[in-house]
Amino acid sequence: MSTPIALWAAPRSRSTAFMRVMMERGDLQVVHEPFSGLLAEGSFDVLGESAGSMPELLGALLRRSTDDARVFFKETSDYRYDGLLADERLYQRVVNTFMIRDPRAAVASHYALYPNVTLDEVGFEYLHTIFQAVREATGEIPAVIDGDDLVADPEGVLRAYCERVGLPFRPESLRWQPGAQRVWERTEKWHRDVALSSGLTDRGRRHRVRPDNDPRLGELARHHQPFYEAMRAHRLTPREPAGPDGRAVTPGG
Repeated sequence: MSTPIALWAAPRSRSTAFMRVMMERGDLQVVHEPFSGLLAEGSFDVLGESAGSMPELLGALLRRSTDDARVFFKETSDYRYDGLLADERLYQRVVNTFMIRDPRAAVASHYALYPNVTLDEVGFEYLHTIFQAVREATGEIPAVIDGDDLVADPEGVLRAYCERVGLPFRPESLRWQPGAQRVWERTEKWHRDVALSSGLTDRGRRHRVRPDNDPRLGELARHHQPFYEAMRAHRLTPREPAGPDGRAVTPGG
């Protein structure tokens, strides 16, 4: 069986846009937020296999990942998965990767959709907990993507990510037809921007209520900033496309 790829992300870090790229590739079985779906609904269907517990769900993801169609799943850190973090299979048989974004932007975006957002739901602190658990269990630093880097240099970041997780880079996956996707029906309101998009772009939106003009949001962002910075120190460096000799092509060279 081929090793599944997990993307653990703080909410509003552009992780759904990244998942949309993975869907466009055509060679992956993409699963949207399975563990939070299990916690919210009491069960989760993985490609025709129903699971009612964390161990069952992880087992289903492992079984469904094959050489012909590797599983990629995206998950957010506004839920807690402490039981899952105690399962050694998560570290031994899954490639765990992470996605972050400047907490000030993430908090403003989260508040715009859910004004009652709590400290824990912002998610960076618990995301860092998962990151540290993976690092300690594997002895390696997991791959980290910054959502701001992703929209600034989609091709460079995707090249670096694919190289790190053992996927061929497919430039055609960076563009798609707009539209909602069935896999995210349960949480559709959170993904409307991606549904309207056709690629990875920074829309330059400036929310009316932000950490710089709202004390409560400012407190939320400040609390999570150190956890973001700790992970950002390990973020992937964008890769330039290779030339005919296999070496990276740099601007002007």
